[in-house]
Amino acid sequence: MVWGLPSAASLTRFCQKLNRQKPLEESPREMSPQRHLTTLDLTLRAVGGTVGLGLYVLTGTVAKGMAGPAVVVSFSIAAMASLVGALCYVELAAHVPHTGSPYLFTYVSMGELWAFLIGWNTLLGHLITGAALARVWSSYVDVIFSHRIHSFIEDHVGIWQVPFLAQNPDFLAAGIILSVSTFVSCKARVSSWLNRTFSAISLAVIIFIIILGFFLARPHNWSAEEGGFAPFGFSGIMAGTTTCFYAFVGFGAIAASSEEAQNAKRTVPMAITISVGLVAGANILVSTVLTLMVPWHSLHPYWALADAFHQRGYSWAAFIVAVGAICAMNTAILNIILFLPRITYAMARDGLFFQVFAHVHPRNQVPMVAIMVLGVLMAFLALLLDHEALVQFLCLSAMITRTVVTTSIIILRFRKAPPASSQGPGSPVGTEQASAPQPGQLRPALRPYLCFLGGCRPGAAVTWALGVLVASAITLDCVLVFGDSALNLPTWGYTLLLLLSSATFLLSLLVLGAHQQQRRQDTFQVPMVPLTPALSILLNIFLMLQLSYVTWLSFSIWLLIGLSHPFRTRSVFWLRHLAQQGEPAGAAGVDCPTWQPGGDGAGPAAP
Repeated sequence: MVWGLPSAASLTRFCQKLNRQKPLEESPREMSPQRHLTTLDLTLRAVGGTVGLGLYVLTGTVAKGMAGPAVVVSFSIAAMASLVGALCYVELAAHVPHTGSPYLFTYVSMGELWAFLIGWNTLLGHLITGAALARVWSSYVDVIFSHRIHSFIEDHVGIWQVPFLAQNPDFLAAGIILSVSTFVSCKARVSSWLNRTFSAISLAVIIFIIILGFFLARPHNWSAEEGGFAPFGFSGIMAGTTTCFYAFVGFGAIAASSEEAQNAKRTVPMAITISVGLVAGANILVSTVLTLMVPWHSLHPYWALADAFHQRGYSWAAFIVAVGAICAMNTAILNIILFLPRITYAMARDGLFFQVFAHVHPRNQVPMVAIMVLGVLMAFLALLLDHEALVQFLCLSAMITRTVVTTSIIILRFRKAPPASSQGPGSPVGTEQASAPQPGQLRPALRPYLCFLGGCRPGAAVTWALGVLVASAITLDCVLVFGDSALNLPTWGYTLLLLLSSATFLLSLLVLGAHQQQRRQDTFQVPMVPLTPALSILLNIFLMLQLSYVTWLSFSIWLLIGLSHPFRTRSVFWLRHLAQQGEPAGAAGVDCPTWQPGGDGAGPAAP
């Protein structure tokens, strides 16, 4: 074989290495954390990191340009879709004996390639979220100064008319990000009292908005004269749902804290359900009063809440809303900048990212390079990119992560349980007989009827069925979204594709359900698997297809940029040393001090 042209066997081994899973090294300290968090603690942790994002960032954007007053329906559908995803986070957190993120969950369940894609995707999501929050922060600061800042920049810089770019640079947004990054890189400890104070102010302002908003409500603003309740129709509602999805990303904080929860099997699902209900209720109520106070088409997408009170002549109320928004944004931006180095540090230690991002400053004991580089990149995005473009990117990022996490649940349920010697308190109860069916095997009661599946090795039929299920879900959603528009299918063709893809989806679901699953008694498990995750995958893909092709193209370019470094480097290494036994992923990381993010202001879990 000519050097540089690997054989088929070499490529096969290379692909196997891309799919190898991360072994978990469990320490007694990590396996036995102090369980002190109650349902109330977990609920407040999730609500505090979630409630402000949808209210101050997404409400005006969706109501103005996507759904109109039907934004309340968009928030409702997004809440239902997010509940399933949040419950999947809980089961994965119980399965992985570490406090982690979707990157770690995916590495353990699906392998290295998918873990990198999710880690890179999570990095993009947090960068864009921080940039979007900074632009909203800047907008509300501008409201306090009666829009003098925006007018000054517009007069001296002018107005840009470039796709994806803002009309003018937002120096204030970039400045707040650089300031917070410098603050964090100096290892300044964040007071939990400060975070709680900001959160309390934000929640008080939300209650103020709801009460005063209902007093100022005008039902006429939902009438046909103003465009009606759903001026953009069903497609507008679903497009709004896609954007509203990102208003429910803080529930990973509950999953990441499940080790510390009292009676986690009961408190964690209850806290997630309550949190989803509270956040959805707050978003729906604020959206209702917002579109009843003023006509939806007169709202400003960036500072809609303050703008609505200002239009009604309540400038003092607009000032209060602006203060609440600034407090909420301060906490959110700080938490994101605290969390971002965790992702890059973990990926760099596993050899999937630039190793300089795993370097810990010897004096400050923080990954200063990671904090400053990511801070500058986030500031650049906030300076130049348009708010709506940022929102589209972050929604796609969140939904892809949720879809992969949901798929991981199906994979783990049908995977063979670990040996009895390594089982912890969350392992399947009882000592299984050697003859008992293992996860991934056909159920004994169904073997006489599905004998053609009985000859498959354990897990093979499940793997194929899961692949067919995802492919049929994509096909079905494409037919539903593009069948009568972009594809221009005739009626018979549309109906035939709809029936075939639906039948394939249901058949693959039945094949999955015919196989044995893992059963655990001491930890929470998502109910009705594989039906619940499958429906979540179907809905998530449907929502992702509502986004523009330009967003998908830009996101694909981002993935290609990410893949160009770690896997190019690893390909050269692996293909030259295929004769040697490769070390597990994680051994390729740099030898540097272990960094544990400190302070009371630890960032939230990833979306």
